[in-house]
Amino acid sequence: MPIFMDRHQLEGVTAEQIAKLHEMDLQIEDKVGVRMLTYWFDEARGTGFCLIEAPNKQTAVKVHALSHGNIAAEIIEIELSAVEAFLGRIADPVAETGPKRPSADPAVDPAFRAIMFTDIVESTAMTARLGDKQSVEMVRSHDSIVRRKLKETGGREVKHTGDGIMASFDDVVASVECSCAIQRGLQSFNRDSREELHVRIGVDCGEPVEDSNDLFGGTVQMAARLCERATADAIVVSDRVGDELPRRFAVKSLGTSSLKGFSAPVPVFEVDWR
Repeated sequence: MPIFMDRHQLEGVTAEQIAKLHEMDLQIEDKVGVRMLTYWFDEARGTGFCLIEAPNKQTAVKVHALSHGNIAAEIIEIELSAVEAFLGRIADPVAETGPKRPSADPAVDPAFRAIMFTDIVESTAMTARLGDKQSVEMVRSHDSIVRRKLKETGGREVKHTGDGIMASFDDVVASVECSCAIQRGLQSFNRDSREELHVRIGVDCGEPVEDSNDLFGGTVQMAARLCERATADAIVVSDRVGDELPRRFAVKSLGTSSLKGFSAPVPVFEVDWR
C-alpha cells in the first residue's frame, strides 16, 4: 500500500497529549484499514507529522477524523526509503531508560531537519584535466572525508549526487559543525596531495511537509541553490540556519540573492570555518 505523511497544526498541545492522540489512532487502524507507522511532534513550532500506510489519501485522512477529529492540514505520498534517509526511522522510537531518562517514554522527535549539500568545484574540468581514473579517485577522497565527518557529527547521507553528497541532520548546529569539519578536512587533504580538491557547501533547515509535494521539498531545493551560490571552499546557509547558530560561529551576511525556483530574493549568509 502507499505511504503517506501528514502535517497537523497543534499549537498548545503537549507531548503527552499527542502521544494519546497517536494511541487513539492505533486503536482504530484495523477498522479503517490502515497502519499508523509512527509520528513526530514539534512542540516549539506547534506541528505534528504522522506516517501512515493506507490504500489512498482519503483513507489516510479518515483515520484521524474517526479517532479524535484532528484533521491534517496537508498530506503527501512518500517513499519509506526517503523517510528513513531524512528522518532516521519509520517506526515508533524505542524507549531508553537510564539516569537521564528514568521513565519508559521515548524522547519526542520534532522532525525538524537541516539539509546539507556538498559539491566539488569544477568537477567536469577536473575530469578533463586528470582523466577518468584519477578524477574518480578525487571523488572518492571527497566521499571519504564527507562520510567520516557525517559519522562524527551524527549526519545521515541521503544520496550521492555524482560530484557531491546530500545529507540530513537532526540538529542544525551539527550540520554547520559538519560543514566546517569537511572544509578543514579538505584543507588538510590539499596540503598533502599533488591535486587540490575544492568543495562548496549549502545548508538549509525546515519541516518534512511544507509547501511542496516532496519530503523536505522546499528545504532540499533551498540547500541545493545555496550550494550553487557558494564559491570554492565556502559554506553558505539560509537565514533560518543562521538564526539557530550560537555566537561561537562567525557568520557574515552576503545580502540577498535571487535563487532559481524562489520568487523573492533570499537572505544568504556565509559561515567562516577558518
